[in-house]
Amino acid sequence: MDFDAVILAGGKSSRLGGVPKAQLRHGDASLLQRALAAANGAGSVVVVGPDPGTLPDGTLTARESPPFAGPAAAIEAGLLALESHAPSTEPPRENPAPWVLVMACDMPLAGAAVPVLLKELAGHPEAEGAMSVSADGRKQPLLGIYRSSALQREVLASAQQGGLANASVFRLLARLDLLAVPVPAGSTDDVDTWDDAAALGVDGGLP
Repeated sequence: MDFDAVILAGGKSSRLGGVPKAQLRHGDASLLQRALAAANGAGSVVVVGPDPGTLPDGTLTARESPPFAGPAAAIEAGLLALESHAPSTEPPRENPAPWVLVMACDMPLAGAAVPVLLKELAGHPEAEGAMSVSADGRKQPLLGIYRSSALQREVLASAQQGGLANASVFRLLARLDLLAVPVPAGSTDDVDTWDDAAALGVDGGLP
């Protein structure tokens, strides 16, 4: 399946004392590195947030407007970056790709969910996307794969109704025909507090 990826790496990390989540460590990699690995197979990848430092060659960057305006605004910024990027692939492919993986960078085990989402979508080509559902039944919109054209449609509609700054991601996705896909236990667990970090084996030390 041809897809791009938008990795959300912004946010104030207020419950972590302002420590950037992207720089937290899980094993031998940062959470951002884990997210980039989870997006393996994407045609183009954009990281949305403050300066992320060194990234793999070809990785795009963007920033939500205004800064710290929330994940819905970050998704919009990521889509704009993908639309303006001309992929240098042979043979040429669609720009952006028909599907886009949207993933927050603070889920260190998200890589286990991505192939499950791709497989489910492959069996339901009429759907407009697939959203992860945790083992306890919670929907996680920041670990999903969405039809690019449908997401662009909703971003445009939101722009005509006041924009996406500090808007709900669930509201942005509300009109999409989405599959709710159970994913492996732990793959949607995120790091909002230091207790979350400890439970997931995440620490704030830099390499």
